[in-house]
Amino acid sequence: MKRTIIFHICVLLCACNSKAPQEAEKEPAATETGLVQLTPEQLKNIDLETGRLTEESISSILRVSGQVDVPPQNLVSVSTPLGGYLKSTGMMPGTHVRKGQLIAVMEDPQFIQLQQEYLSAKNRLAYAMKEYERQQSLNSSKASSDKVLQQAESEYRDVSIATKALAAKLALIGINADRLTENNISRTINIYSPINGYINKVNVNIGKYVTPSDVIFELVNPEDIHLNLTVYEKDLGKLSIGQHATVFTNAKPNQKYDTRIILISHSLNENRSAEVHCHFEKYDKGLVPGMYMNAEIRLNDSREKVLPDEAIVNFENRDYVFVEEGERVFRMTPVEKGQVNDGKTVIISGGLEGRKVVISGAYALLMQLKNTGE
Repeated sequence: MKRTIIFHICVLLCACNSKAPQEAEKEPAATETGLVQLTPEQLKNIDLETGRLTEESISSILRVSGQVDVPPQNLVSVSTPLGGYLKSTGMMPGTHVRKGQLIAVMEDPQFIQLQQEYLSAKNRLAYAMKEYERQQSLNSSKASSDKVLQQAESEYRDVSIATKALAAKLALIGINADRLTENNISRTINIYSPINGYINKVNVNIGKYVTPSDVIFELVNPEDIHLNLTVYEKDLGKLSIGQHATVFTNAKPNQKYDTRIILISHSLNENRSAEVHCHFEKYDKGLVPGMYMNAEIRLNDSREKVLPDEAIVNFENRDYVFVEEGERVFRMTPVEKGQVNDGKTVIISGGLEGRKVVISGAYALLMQLKNTGE
């Protein structure tokens, strides 16, 4: 009886030992890092599609920024040729003005003195002209010497020069010498706007004395404003005169403005950048000098290697694609992306030439890889 029990125990132990290796064989082998192996059923459920890098013509876009600026010919500083006190003005920054519109009135005793000097010179000129004509008549009849005639001529010419010079000075301060008489002498002069535009700065107040070197107003003609872009040295060679740029503000990114490059600076500043000037195709009164704007410049087309956007997945802040290694086997491979354009992404590096890449279902493979790792 005891031998029978021992025999049965041995049989059971042998049976257990024979099953252990078979169960160990059913456990999955360790998965290689970045490698995904699918079963036929998984492959069917994912609806996976593979493809290769394709070469396409890509229109790249250069994104830069800058500020609205005014060319020198459209920025006017208004001053007075003769010093004086500002008597009156109704101008404020932002006030729109027309060419020839009165913008200020100046007052000073020297304006009176200049008019007085002109009228006195005008009277002396009349006398000198008559005296010169009289001496010509006398000299022709030998009633006076040539020397006296020459003196009369010299006096006439000197007074004529002085009169014309004073008339020119009066013109500088807006007084028409031909209309000036002793009855309309004025102690004030008017200052008129030289352009159509608006007042950008008012630098004086009523009652202040203004010298000829002082700028009273700064005027802007906004109809020819342009955009001054900052472009770094490495991108300058991509630009040319006539290229178009689409610009917009941070406040209104959906409101686009069309511009055209009219000037590219040939000097670099300390930041290794240069100024690129663009002309607005259409004026908008909402554009003011100093306004910050973004610009997108479409560059010339180039042939690039691309993949569909959905072929690329991002994992832990890096970009990857899945490359087919064998039947139902795919390896997650890092790549460097370039420009994204119309659903296609430029692949800068990754060694994918001639290899099959998952172009549909890449995200499902990433989820499968993460689940396997867990």
